[in-house]
Amino acid sequence: MITKRIIPCLDVKDGRVVKGVQFLNLRDVSDPVKLARYYSDSGADELVFYDITASFEQRKLFTDILTRVASEIFIPLTVGGGISELADFERVLSCGADKVSVNSGAVKQPKLIEQAAKRYGDQCVVLSVDVKRVGTAWHVFLNGGRTDSGLDALEWVKQGQELGAGEIVVNSMDTDGVKGGFDLALLREVCNVVSVPVIASGGAGCMEDFAQLFREVPEISAGLAASVLHFGEIAIPDLKRYLAENGVCVR
Repeated sequence: MITKRIIPCLDVKDGRVVKGVQFLNLRDVSDPVKLARYYSDSGADELVFYDITASFEQRKLFTDILTRVASEIFIPLTVGGGISELADFERVLSCGADKVSVNSGAVKQPKLIEQAAKRYGDQCVVLSVDVKRVGTAWHVFLNGGRTDSGLDALEWVKQGQELGAGEIVVNSMDTDGVKGGFDLALLREVCNVVSVPVIASGGAGCMEDFAQLFREVPEISAGLAASVLHFGEIAIPDLKRYLAENGVCVR
């Protein structure tokens, strides 16, 4: 079995880490630099940093906080928010990011994925997809989950891989913050149509949810979480110990 990764996610708004339910009703959590340092020291395998209102506000990602976060951690850092052109990749990478996450900007300009992959390598380009069930289909949503693009999510992740995305983060809006478990049906479908690593995001409520994720969708590369980690409901060392005891290969 491939070693599974545990990845905390920092959703940053106005310089603070926040968290909501299904992308709504955001509440304050902590200082991003302090929280990033805590996760780095606690055994997180990677860290994701999203400037969650950059695309909606049509501005560039705030790099001052990002630079401080990058200087405090010793694990890979993926950064996203307001990435709309190749120059944004350069700016974020120069602040200390290891990988760059594209979402709304890639939907509006798919060639951005291809351009970035050619310049920086596939391993640097992460396609993040906010997905919500609409009728019998899964649609891609933009601008922090505010706008239904009408795109079929499964077709979009396939296209993203073909353009050069080296990793895909699937953010289930239906399960986000609900703490009722990951969206296994959606994740199975995504893993069926792509071959690059897939990161599951949205729905973790207890340690068993992670075990179920890796057991029932073995192709999943990593579990990403926010609420249960931010509010101390799960500690990463305890989670890794639990997963190992339940047959999941972790670092």
